[in-house]
Amino acid sequence: MAAGQPKPHDLRAAIADSVAEFCEGLGLAPVVEGEDPFRGKRIYVQSKLTGKPMAELRRIAGRLLEEWNDPSLQTMVDGLAARGVRSEVRNLIFASTGPKPKIVLRDAIDNVVEVVENGQFCLYYDLPVSEGGLMWSELVDWWSAALKTANTDVAARHLWTRLHTSLDSDPEKTLFRSYTKRYQAGFDQAGFDQPALIPQVYLHYDPYSSTGGRRSALVRQRMDFLLLLPGRRRVVIEIDGKHHYARPDGTADPAAYAAMMAEDRRLRLRGYEVHRFGGWEFVDNTAAHVTLDAFFDELLDGPT
Repeated sequence: MAAGQPKPHDLRAAIADSVAEFCEGLGLAPVVEGEDPFRGKRIYVQSKLTGKPMAELRRIAGRLLEEWNDPSLQTMVDGLAARGVRSEVRNLIFASTGPKPKIVLRDAIDNVVEVVENGQFCLYYDLPVSEGGLMWSELVDWWSAALKTANTDVAARHLWTRLHTSLDSDPEKTLFRSYTKRYQAGFDQAGFDQPALIPQVYLHYDPYSSTGGRRSALVRQRMDFLLLLPGRRRVVIEIDGKHHYARPDGTADPAAYAAMMAEDRRLRLRGYEVHRFGGWEFVDNTAAHVTLDAFFDELLDGPT
C-alpha cells in the first residue's frame, strides 16, 4: 500500500462514522443535547468489520456510498483508488486451454466483441465488473449459471479445476494454489469474499499473427494472472521463465528483455500495477509459498 494511503483501521472507522451519520440523517438525532446515541453503533459496525481485508472494506464503503452521500468517506475511497485504471472492464477472455480464440468486433461503436472460433478452449466473462472489482463469489455465480446448478460449492470446485487446467507451468500452478488457499478448502463464505485470481487473460489481440506465420507486433498478448480489485485497480502478475530474457540456446536476449520492460512501462502509465516473479523463486516449493503468502497479504490487506 502506498505511503500516505488510508490503512484498514482508518477505513473501518470512516465506515462506522458514515453509518452513524446516515442514521442521524434519517432524523434519529440525540434526544438529549450532547448525547451520542450512535457510539454503540460505531463500536458495533467496527467490530463487524474487524479482520476484513482491505479489498472487502473498499467494497463495503462503495456500497454505502451508493446509498448515502458522505464526502469524507468518498475522499478516502477516492484516495485508495487513485492509481486505478479509468476505463471500465468490457471484455474478459481468459483461461485458454487450446488454440488462440478468433475474435470479431461485432459492434465497433459499443466495443462488443464475439469469439467466433476456438471459443470452446477459453472462458469469456460477459457480465459487468463493478467499482468493487471481481470477487470469487461473482465468478462462481456466473459459473453456476453456466453449469445450471444452484450448488455454489460444486460450481466453485469445478471452476477452480477448470482454471487450474489452463496453467502452463509448475510455477504458475504453485502461485495459483498459494493464492487460492484464500478461497479456503471448504469454499466457505470468507473464501467467497476474496478477489478472484484470473489466469491466462488476453490483454491484446492481433488477428493477423495466426496467419502466414506472421509474428505479432503486439507484446504480451496474454497476462499470466490478473486481479480486478476495488477502485478499478488492475494488478498484473507475471512469472518470468528463461524465455523472457534468453534465446533457446541459452544466450542472453537483450531485445526480448527490453520489449518486456517497455510493455510494463506502458501498462503502468495506463494505471495497471505490474508485479513480476522470477522463475528461480519457485525452485524451492516451500519457500515459494512463504514468499507468495507474504506478497498477497501485503498486496490485498496492506499494513494493519
